[in-house]
Amino acid sequence: MTLAAQDLRWSAGGRLILGGVTLQAAPGRMLGLLGPNGSGKSSLLHLLAGLRRPAAGQALLDGQPISRMPRRAAARRIALVAQHSETEAAVTVQEVVRLGRTPHRGPLSGWSAADEAALDAALGHTALHALRDRRWHSLSGGERQRTQIARALAQQPTHLLLDEPTNHLDIRHQLEILALVARLPVTSIVALHDLNLAAMFCDELALLQDGQLAAAGTPAEVLTEARIRAVFGVRAEVGPSPQPGRIRVQFVPD
Repeated sequence: MTLAAQDLRWSAGGRLILGGVTLQAAPGRMLGLLGPNGSGKSSLLHLLAGLRRPAAGQALLDGQPISRMPRRAAARRIALVAQHSETEAAVTVQEVVRLGRTPHRGPLSGWSAADEAALDAALGHTALHALRDRRWHSLSGGERQRTQIARALAQQPTHLLLDEPTNHLDIRHQLEILALVARLPVTSIVALHDLNLAAMFCDELALLQDGQLAAAGTPAEVLTEARIRAVFGVRAEVGPSPQPGRIRVQFVPD
């Protein structure tokens, strides 16, 4: 089961956001999207989720254009955890997670045993059983992010897309969230800012610059000192990480 971008192009407000991006997420692996602000990471995720129609090119799920799939059918396969998720409603954790079952239920259908099993599995993957009756506004940032991931997992997707899932979290919760995503039995595509977190958890990386794909491959192939300088405008030293088979990026003042 593959999710891919084929020469994807998209514009907004008369400005080119993505200018022909081609990439593919390997099944069962974590693909990290990197790039400076405005490089097109969020737009690419929304196109891959089928929430936006490309100006040209295609987002493909198992070779089929997502733009031609019914929205409900696409949502059963692809779940997006957006960067900002807030609500004024006094909802509980399990009520938020139950929303993930929407693509699987008709407007008049009742809550089924399959729905309950999916809810239970999603809460289990995210270690939220003990918090299922807690109100949204009583949750910490990390707990809210786990709840949003659980909602996405309740869709029972094959592909999970996450837009800056560690944004505004402290380092402990950043590590917990990415370790959680890495354990999930899905293909994941994660937009990140932190190069070291990407190198630590992602199997492959795609580096965007000005809406173009600047590089793709393993963290060691993508995060070279010269490329970090060219794309991010900073000096860095790249060396082996204490984590076997991984690299570490150390930034150096000019």
